Amino acid sequence: MSVVALCGGIGGAKLALGLYHALPAADLTLIGNTGDDFTHLGFSISPDLDTVCYTLSGLADQVRGWGRGDESWNFMEGVRQLGGPDWFNLGDRDLALHALRSDALRRGESLTEITARIAGQMGITARLLPMSDDPVRTVIATPDGWLAFQEYFVRDRCAPKVVGVRYEGAEAALANPAALAALADPATEAIIICPSNPVLSIDPILSVPGIRAALAKATAPVVAVSPLIGGLAVKGPTAEIMREMGLGATAASVCAHYGDILNGFVLDEADAAEHGALPVATSVTRTLMTTLDDRIALARFTLEFARDLGKRP
Repeated sequence: MSVVALCGGIGGAKLALGLYHALPAADLTLIGNTGDDFTHLGFSISPDLDTVCYTLSGLADQVRGWGRGDESWNFMEGVRQLGGPDWFNLGDRDLALHALRSDALRRGESLTEITARIAGQMGITARLLPMSDDPVRTVIATPDGWLAFQEYFVRDRCAPKVVGVRYEGAEAALANPAALAALADPATEAIIICPSNPVLSIDPILSVPGIRAALAKATAPVVAVSPLIGGLAVKGPTAEIMREMGLGATAASVCAHYGDILNGFVLDEADAAEHGALPVATSVTRTLMTTLDDRIALARFTLEFARDLGKRP
């Protein structure tokens, strides 16, 4: 199957890894969220793209869930000794990636070109595309004002209540042409929305003009995997944010949030009672991914479900 997947964050990267093992790598295109991107200590950082790269290459830290596993922290220790901001950890090997990306951006290379080269150097043969080469930044509204995403997510550890979200720069951003082409390609047999945070990881992608429309027009079935299990997220603030924003923290609310772009929805066994009550075709399986085998099994299940749905008319 030729497959396109939208992903961001740790949950999205887990299923992306499953898809990477379940498919010939050349048949997989991943569209990554760049709403989390920011500049810190002069470095251009793309956390979600990097998480996908580290996960697919086998370099990811399996305990923390982010960054590299074979990491050292001399740079951060130096930053602390000099009184610099130490709330966002940059490992020494991870820093090399950010330095190379920052230098390439200053020399006029696009984020798409840089990401492809980094992925290739890590031995990744699937195609990883940023949603746009233009800056789109997720900003969080709290009762005390607006916060840049990483301030909310890392510095403040998701503690502030979320009352709104905006994606700055989205209206003027151009969707990645290769991403639009992959979504529209008649050879694409399935489009998967990974179990990423809908508001923080998938909505930034959908906010870029042209991407939601491309999903709605695609002939391939669009299937989302629920990021919630029994109303809870495996990791991160997905459930809390959806409740705080009045969206509801259920599989049905996630499905409703994505709206008419979906053809199918994968529920966890804990939410089997919602099967049949959703406005799209649903299928139930175990969605908790604790091992590589879990990731591959969920990927194969989702692909088979999409294959059964068939092409859109």
